[in-house]
Amino acid sequence: CVSGMPGTAVKNFSCVIYNVSLMNCTWTVGRDAPGDTQYFLYWKNSREEEETQCELYVKEENGRHKGCQFQNVTIKDTTTYFIVNGSSKHSLIRFYDEYIKLYRIEILTAPLNITASCTGEPRGCVIEWQEPLTSHVENKDCFQYEINIKNK
Repeated sequence: CVSGMPGTAVKNFSCVIYNVSLMNCTWTVGRDAPGDTQYFLYWKNSREEEETQCELYVKEENGRHKGCQFQNVTIKDTTTYFIVNGSSKHSLIRFYDEYIKLYRIEILTAPLNITASCTGEPRGCVIEWQEPLTSHVENKDCFQYEINIKNK
């Protein structure tokens, strides 16, 4: 049994990890949520951990939470649990929850130290780079690259 009025839970919940250890989560207000509804995001990496509340909320003009910014996020192999609770003086607010594998929401940095040297020889150009920065990929053979060359 899910408590709370239908249409009061957040919608369009999504998170993204960028720059190795930063994570942004965003959502939109439930269409039937009263104007005084405030939302609170909690998350945990495993069953053993305690839920942790967002430390830095992103707010709308009226002060209602619409997202959260996290620092020092470590991507683990486990599935991470997210839950957004809401409170209002006028109605019970339905919670939203989702399980997310963090490695699936990471935006990788660009490859580092890209160099290109071209000669007139038949072999053409040699392009080299280092793999992107990431907190969790230990096997560098996991990366796949695509090179798009445009002649100018």
